[in-house]
Amino acid sequence: MTGPALPSGIRFALEGIDEITFHKVLRDLMKDAAFARPLQIQAQPPKPHQPGRPEDAGALTLVFGPDDRELALSAMQRLKTIMLRYGVQIDSVWTP
Repeated sequence: MTGPALPSGIRFALEGIDEITFHKVLRDLMKDAAFARPLQIQAQPPKPHQPGRPEDAGALTLVFGPDDRELALSAMQRLKTIMLRYGVQIDSVWTP
């Protein structure tokens, strides 16, 4: 017996992005119809360097169900466009 399919995600690592720019990108994502449900965004803001601790890069993860893969691919392209608007470089993309 199989259960429901688990959601997948596309994770974008954003090394070197500052907190203000990260929140601008996140604000634009939340206003953009390309990211409406059933898609979800998980956000990990960057954490600045502190003595004795390395800097933690920011990350955005686009979460989607198996039936929403096409929506996710379109949203991924839109996300790249939004990040370019702010001069944000995507350091890595991880997909399952």
